[in-house]
Amino acid sequence: MSLLWLRVAVFLYGIAALAVLPAALYDRPRWRHVAIPATITAVLFHFVSLAEMLNAAHHALPVDTHEAQTLLSLLLGLAFLLVYWRYRTVSLGIFILPICFLLGLIPAFHPGQESTILPLLHSRWILLHIALLLAAYAALFVSLMASLLYLVQERRLKQKSPTLLWLPPLETTDQIALKSLLFGLPCMTAGLLIGSLIAQATVGATYFRDPKILLAFAMWLAYIAMIYIRRHSGFRGRRAVYLSSFVFLVVLAVWAANQLSAVHRFTAP
Repeated sequence: MSLLWLRVAVFLYGIAALAVLPAALYDRPRWRHVAIPATITAVLFHFVSLAEMLNAAHHALPVDTHEAQTLLSLLLGLAFLLVYWRYRTVSLGIFILPICFLLGLIPAFHPGQESTILPLLHSRWILLHIALLLAAYAALFVSLMASLLYLVQERRLKQKSPTLLWLPPLETTDQIALKSLLFGLPCMTAGLLIGSLIAQATVGATYFRDPKILLAFAMWLAYIAMIYIRRHSGFRGRRAVYLSSFVFLVVLAVWAANQLSAVHRFTAP
């Protein structure tokens, strides 16, 4: 049944992704009343699907790439709903909802049969490690999208062109970007700390020579530097986009390092 619920969630994400376009771009409240309930229902079905999927597999955490994609998609859907609840804007849904749809599409219709190579991944602490890092990735993506929207609106104001009514005010967009980063930092810090403590107790010092681990700590340092620069130098607009984009590229490098990692790589049974 988990695949059925996931397919329903993907279908609802697709509806929400389409409905959010007229809701945001043309300020049509009727479509907003479609997009938000569809997203809420999709998140509920998504959560049920993930819970059943993990229960059927007899583990309490994602242990393959498809399950990790499913969890990341769920976290992005929740992030969009939180931003809407706090700021009453659906603008970010133009970017986030299609990502939720695409991330859930392959696990829903082509579920994988991959498995991890380490039995320690069945630890509940590893569940927290993975969930916290995925939450940090989701927060960084939201911050990057908000920074891009800030740049678009700021440029139109400087050119004395009419502002885009579907975008929130600059101050609101900047707050979304900054608070997303501030939410993601403790998630990333705790996730890396938990992973490091478990690794030290189980794998030993060789764990810290893994290329993915080195990149992960580089990502953490870049994340801290970005927050510090934003808060103390007042970077906004283009410079904020450059900073967010750089850290996001490091995140992509961490994901790509899965193929080189001796610890995190997923292999076929």
